Amino acid sequence: MTTQRAYHHGDLRRAVLTAALDVIRTDGPAALSLRDLARRAGVSHAAPAHHFKDRAGLLTAVAAEGFDLLAAALTEAADLRDAGVRYVRFAMDHPAHFQVMFQPDLHHPDDPGLLAARTRAGDRLREAVAGAVDTDDPRLAGVAAWSLAHGFATLLLTHNLTGPVGDRAPEDVFRSLAGMLFTAD
Repeated sequence: MTTQRAYHHGDLRRAVLTAALDVIRTDGPAALSLRDLARRAGVSHAAPAHHFKDRAGLLTAVAAEGFDLLAAALTEAADLRDAGVRYVRFAMDHPAHFQVMFQPDLHHPDDPGLLAARTRAGDRLREAVAGAVDTDDPRLAGVAAWSLAHGFATLLLTHNLTGPVGDRAPEDVFRSLAGMLFTAD
């Protein structure tokens, strides 16, 4: 009697996503290969395609998960400055998600799950702006707040703020920057 390797993996989707996040974190999204991820998960090379169809489908799942995590982080924000701090902390805690989320050429930007997750995160940011900024154009104020948080997080992750941040906690530096541009409630 010959034994065959069991095909069922338990939670293959999660295993492939976790392996993908590891690859993205260390080598960037360009290094992703479904075949390599299948090898890492210990399954056939075709198995990940059952969950993600293709590489863009996998990156769509990474982006959607990232937007959901970001929405959850922003939900607890006390005010606009805290929302910015939480945005920066999210980027630091989830750099692989952050790399993929804002590169629509990597994923399926019209995916319903991704669109819903992106809307949830955007709604949280808009709520924080609405509660803190008195303006005739809240949408533009939202762009300003997002630009500050996203730009700071991007510069931080690409090691372009090593000198200016120094030994200070990035969250404290961001709070100071936000205080220069946005007044607290």
